[in-house]
Amino acid sequence: MDKALLAFLIIPLFAAVLIPFAARYRPRMADILANVTLLAGLANLAWLALSPSMIASEFANLPGDGLSLLLVGAIYLVGLCVTFFSAWFLDENLPNRPAYYSLLLVSVAAMTGVVTSTDFFTLYVFVEVLAVTSFALITTDESFAGVEGALKYFFLTFPASALIIVGLAILMLTLGSLSYENLRIFMSSDIPAGPVTFGAALIMLGFIIKSGVVPFHAWTPDAYQGAYAPVSAHLAGIVTKISGVYALIKMATLLRFFDGRAQALSEMLMFLGLLSIAVGAIAALRQKDFKRMLAFSSISQVGYIVLAAGLGTPLALIGAVFHLFNHATFKTVLFLNSASVERSAGTTDMDKLGGLEHSMPWTSWTSVVALLSTAGVPPLSGFWSKLLIILALWESGLRTYAVLALLFSIVTLAYFMVMQRKVFFGKKTAAAESSPEVSAPLLAPAIVMCGLIVALGLLFPYFYTYLKVVAERIII
Repeated sequence: MDKALLAFLIIPLFAAVLIPFAARYRPRMADILANVTLLAGLANLAWLALSPSMIASEFANLPGDGLSLLLVGAIYLVGLCVTFFSAWFLDENLPNRPAYYSLLLVSVAAMTGVVTSTDFFTLYVFVEVLAVTSFALITTDESFAGVEGALKYFFLTFPASALIIVGLAILMLTLGSLSYENLRIFMSSDIPAGPVTFGAALIMLGFIIKSGVVPFHAWTPDAYQGAYAPVSAHLAGIVTKISGVYALIKMATLLRFFDGRAQALSEMLMFLGLLSIAVGAIAALRQKDFKRMLAFSSISQVGYIVLAAGLGTPLALIGAVFHLFNHATFKTVLFLNSASVERSAGTTDMDKLGGLEHSMPWTSWTSVVALLSTAGVPPLSGFWSKLLIILALWESGLRTYAVLALLFSIVTLAYFMVMQRKVFFGKKTAAAESSPEVSAPLLAPAIVMCGLIVALGLLFPYFYTYLKVVAERIII
């Protein structure tokens, strides 16, 4: 485990244990402790990555491989947005308020453990802790939809855990160790990699299921739609990306896809990535529920990350890592805005919404920024990550993949324009007449994230320097 980032795992766990005691008689203490913990951690991470000496050295002094630091930053950023939003969104009389914040902090700690692990066993343990906390969080409001979504999440991802365990057993028997470094060294040698590749294939299949990649995506829309509104943002923004997609990127580097090793696995991952892009985008076009459409959009955007990871070249991995980070920003905005619409209008059925742009202008225009970034419109951050992925495909001679990835980006823009017209720009409905803008604290996380989306787009050359350092360290 990366010791430089160990504190970012331990402190949220300590706060999660402290919250039930501190908030026993004052429930609002849970809000304060959770937000202060994540804000302090995020400030510390920002200083680690953006101190003047670090920038002057062009990020040469980054702790570890640099990727862990970036992803822990994304975890804390989304976690803080969700906890801050929740502090003003939760029902004052919610009986399990302290437990809700404790679970959020445990999930932050578990995700930090996932991205700082240096062996597969530790990775698997933290992924399962994350799965249990996610199951509990989905049912926060104890609604029928939440319970149904949680059960589907559990039963459809349970086979993934079994596949990962079998794959780990095969790796242990063939390599004698489950450390990342042992697998990297083995794949760099000339020893036939048959059993190792088979074990790795089972592990990858397990994480493909946990990522919600097509055709293993059945649980994703129901879990996102049925989950308590702020939890949907947490799941879609970061949880499923860390519990599944991150491991696929890690496997791509360890199996040396960039050297042409494990070619069959590389091609399989690329095909499933493109399939997810297509199926998610087409399905999103047909949705009538705001949150369900965003769920299928997430499946499509995950496809871009998986496609790039399957290619495995340095440029593709830079694109994959950057798109994973971008996904955390724009999808958090969109899901938090869907929660605001649900709170104000009482529904997420797009056929019953319309004309909200006049009564909810801030929610409307932050949605515009996020959807344009998702579709890859310049100069927003999502444009650069998609451009890197498409260029990587083109440079590798995969012209068909590159063209299709570009075309489905246009489809993404199309379904989001339909969503924006139906929910915000369309004819005013009865729901819009009685739907005031939500309070400033509920808007704050979306506005901050939109500022970050614009800043990353405009300052991309500086961020690209960081990403190049990450790529050089994870590809050895």
